[in-house]
Amino acid sequence: MVNHMRKTIVIILFLFSYLTSNASQILIPMDDSQSNHLKAYGISYYLLENDIIIEWLLNYRGGSFLTPHLTSIEEELILRGIRYEILADGQVNNIKTQIGNPETNMEIVQLEKAPKIAVYTPGGKQPWDDAVTLVLEYAEIPYDKIYDSAIINGMLPQYDWLHLHHEDFTGQYGKFYAAFGSYPWYKEQVRDLEASAAALGFNKVSELKLAVANTIKNFVIGGGFLFTMCSGTDSFDIALAAHETDICESVFDHDPAHRDCQEKLDYSKTFAFENFELVRDPMQYEYSNIDGTSLHKRNENTDKFTLFEFSAKWDIVPTMLTQCHTDVVNGFMGQTTDFKKDLIKSNVLILGEDASIGTARYVHGELGQGTWTFYGGHDPEDYEHRVGDPPTDLDLHPNSPGYRLILNNILFPAAKKKKRKT
Repeated sequence: MVNHMRKTIVIILFLFSYLTSNASQILIPMDDSQSNHLKAYGISYYLLENDIIIEWLLNYRGGSFLTPHLTSIEEELILRGIRYEILADGQVNNIKTQIGNPETNMEIVQLEKAPKIAVYTPGGKQPWDDAVTLVLEYAEIPYDKIYDSAIINGMLPQYDWLHLHHEDFTGQYGKFYAAFGSYPWYKEQVRDLEASAAALGFNKVSELKLAVANTIKNFVIGGGFLFTMCSGTDSFDIALAAHETDICESVFDHDPAHRDCQEKLDYSKTFAFENFELVRDPMQYEYSNIDGTSLHKRNENTDKFTLFEFSAKWDIVPTMLTQCHTDVVNGFMGQTTDFKKDLIKSNVLILGEDASIGTARYVHGELGQGTWTFYGGHDPEDYEHRVGDPPTDLDLHPNSPGYRLILNNILFPAAKKKKRKT
């Protein structure tokens, strides 16, 4: 009741400031002139939360936002340190005429409703941080934390958008055993997950994680939006493919893996990958040959990936997902850094690639009524983020292209549904 009254008051204040405003609209530029790209997404989400419809100008000045000209919005932009421009009616009309020209690769998408966001992450503190939760908090975008019990108990339909925190869905605890098996945090993680699996009626952690993965898959089929990074990408698909076999050696689940587990993989169940081979050695810090980490044999300053350009008027979703002020983005490592292209299914859309080594960094697909996006690497502004390293300070990176790609995924579910042109 209190939240409803607060929201009503905010809307009334917005309407009042609109009536007292002289100019037409506010442009939030997203090109190199923007002082804080990341917080610009946050204010866009804030406006949607308060029932203010905004427009996303795809490929216009880096994917700018157009909002009503309200004094309250101006004040919020100033408070958050976001650069903006006030445009008169004629200027707005000129921009929309330019975008509407069939010869220009631009489009206008109306954003209508803020998606409700969940982050799949354990309750206890982990010895690593997560880029998505970092940028959500920096941009001031609210989210709920959920984990295995919430998903098994049917809470996913309450949400529109789900992010999978740095996670291992295969039941091998990130394959950290060789390096960290004696560390207290690792032992605590194993105890907690084994206890959770037992409490939820599963014999093994791998069985619990498979049930979670299948529930998430059904969430997508039913119309949900899934986004995941780093090991939450390939380990998710590997778990789905291994639904009829045991790929965990005894150091993980107290009995050996099935000797024919590779032959028993079912690639028809996966989202993105096929024909991959497992890395069965429990002492090797790798799940399979999907990951391209070992191919990155160069200097950090030369490690880049390139975003593809899509037709804004025809391929609206991939255009939204690749909005940025640059098409060349600094690379960054992870347990899963990127994906070997020859193991990606033919119906998967590659959004960004490192052509020099034959890997895809950023991929997207549809499943049922929903969509999913996999983004390789751990932290876009920490090239080699290691276990135990401190979190990235995003005040130092307010214009990060790599973090922008995460926030594109958060906003695109807010877009008004538009039929694909045929």
